[in-house]
Amino acid sequence: MDSFQTAYAHRPGLTVEVRTAAEVAAAVRHAAEHDLPIGVHATGHGLSVPLNGGILIDTARLRGLRIDPDTRIARVEAGVRAGTLLEAAAEHGLAPLSGSSPSVSVVGYLLGSGLGLLARRYGYAADRVRALELVTADGAQHRLEPGDALFGAVFGTVGNFGVVTAVELELLPVAEIYGGQLVFDAALTEPVLNAWRAWAATAPDTVTTSAGLLTYPDLEQLPPFLRGRSVVSLRIAVEGTAAEGERLVAPLRAVGEPITADLRIMPYAESGSIHREPPEPHGYAATNALIARFDAAAQRALLAATGPATVVDIRQLGGALREPGRSGAAIDFREAEFLVRVITAADGPGPVPALDAVRTALEPWTLGHQLGFLYGAGDVADEAQTRAAFTPETYRRLAALKAEYDPAARFRATRAIVPAH
Repeated sequence: MDSFQTAYAHRPGLTVEVRTAAEVAAAVRHAAEHDLPIGVHATGHGLSVPLNGGILIDTARLRGLRIDPDTRIARVEAGVRAGTLLEAAAEHGLAPLSGSSPSVSVVGYLLGSGLGLLARRYGYAADRVRALELVTADGAQHRLEPGDALFGAVFGTVGNFGVVTAVELELLPVAEIYGGQLVFDAALTEPVLNAWRAWAATAPDTVTTSAGLLTYPDLEQLPPFLRGRSVVSLRIAVEGTAAEGERLVAPLRAVGEPITADLRIMPYAESGSIHREPPEPHGYAATNALIARFDAAAQRALLAATGPATVVDIRQLGGALREPGRSGAAIDFREAEFLVRVITAADGPGPVPALDAVRTALEPWTLGHQLGFLYGAGDVADEAQTRAAFTPETYRRLAALKAEYDPAARFRATRAIVPAH
């Protein structure tokens, strides 16, 4: 079983490699009969809380993929990776609302909300799901659609309500985008972020951008001019022409001489190259904060709390992400203007002081966080942390559904919702 996360791993009593939804249901029934906890594994990118004992259901071999170009609906099973869907949809001139990494599973990405490359234009990818197939803790198989109470509870809660074996999701008639990165030396961090913040305040919804702070490792496979170098990068995706894209990014280019710039019109199938996320498995822990604004004071606080040992990812929200969404997905704090993610190396699921410092620094601006971007740091994976991802009303609803569909909290190898008493 492959895993992208190397800092910690599931240690189940039994691993079941499933090939059909019926096999998933059989594995879940076995867990119910023997009072065992259940974990679910596809690619291991989003491994949040490791499973100790119990049954691990490996969905990586659920690879069915079918696209109807007339209805623009794709049926995607749980083991299909984002890159596979990107390429298949591109054959029909279509695109999914995919995220920054083509190697994650489509279903796992959706369970975490689906914050994609064109999110400000089209909203969360979870809101474009038309149906899902779910095996609940009693081993029952369900087909759910928007309007069903359990349908909305599945998205944003990262595996709390069962095993999603397949989804049907809407594709978009997008064949190409303008995108890429502007990368500057870290000496320009403050002027680049100042310019980006001012620019983002008036950017149209056709533009989805993020800023990243990182130090490249000193590895031979990297270009010499990046090895061991600290940089600030602006990642850009525009639904529009090259001329529109160039006009929009001109103020950002004017900040200073970039180390490298690769902005261009590209087939949407190549959009996973924009963020250049590392393809090699590694050990990491991460936290995040949905913040009301990213002003100069928040910027100073973030920079003071981070350094070369951390990777910082600041994603602009707003636009269509503010809309409630017809799926009823459990994605709260849609009024947030930015999502700040901080990732650091880890060698286990225990305490990570660097992440504690970030949470404390951003507290004055924080509305909540997203469960899908919390990795490791298992010591703080308690109910309080899970509650902080939702409004009190949403959490009460989720806890009531958890009591109805998973009263024994069998699905708890995640940031777990506690069943209502």
